[in-house]
Amino acid sequence: MKIAVVTGASSGMGREFVLQLPGFVQVDEIWVIARREEALMALKNISRVPVRPVVLDLCDSAAFAQYQQLLEQEKPDVKLLVNAAGFGKFGSFENIPLQDELNMIELNCKALVAMTRLTLPYMKKGSHILQLDSLSAFQPVPYITTYGATKAFVLSYSRAMNRELKKSGIRMMAMNPGWVKTEFFNHAFQTGTNEVQYFDRLYEAADVVATGLKDLYRTKKDVSIHGLPVRNQVRLVKLLPHSLVMKIWLTQQKKPKNNTGLTTE
Repeated sequence: MKIAVVTGASSGMGREFVLQLPGFVQVDEIWVIARREEALMALKNISRVPVRPVVLDLCDSAAFAQYQQLLEQEKPDVKLLVNAAGFGKFGSFENIPLQDELNMIELNCKALVAMTRLTLPYMKKGSHILQLDSLSAFQPVPYITTYGATKAFVLSYSRAMNRELKKSGIRMMAMNPGWVKTEFFNHAFQTGTNEVQYFDRLYEAADVVATGLKDLYRTKKDVSIHGLPVRNQVRLVKLLPHSLVMKIWLTQQKKPKNNTGLTTE
């Protein structure tokens, strides 16, 4: 049985990957992974490919044993793994509970590595892995400190792993979008502080995911960045001292832009 696996599939870009991936890879089933069973079940009504809801909390290490057991039982041919699960919190570090910061590391980094390693034995030549990353991976980001650091890890891990996997014919790519209109902001603003107020451009999840899948299947890129303005920003932060980049970022936050109507709750 040929399958795709998508984590964080209950909403946002994870959900969008489930809807769009049938246009790029032929699979018999999509395993959709998240905590919210009701949201996963709803995908059955809109996906072009049969979906199998797999309810797991990837912040709980017990979830990996359950996933491994399912793989051993079904022995699927995994054609695509999309690690889209993740979250961030905005605000000064003293306003973010320590457990939230540790959970960001658990989900954004440790779970991503665990899902990758557990899935790889069931992937063959020609299979693909897409790691949902972030523009914040390219620079230190005050007031999105821990989230940005986790995404820097994802970028480094993905690019290095892609090189290691070349000998097996499996391709891994990091996808690094800018601001995208999703439920991400529901979690990000939960701290109730307003240190982050400037959102220069907001992109639609469907457009960003389409670019990511095209880059994964139709190019040899190890990093996908949607939008010319975002790509130009990445080029610039590679040239400028990070001290200056952080100063510019902090100055921007004093001039709120596109900062209303971002949450869906």
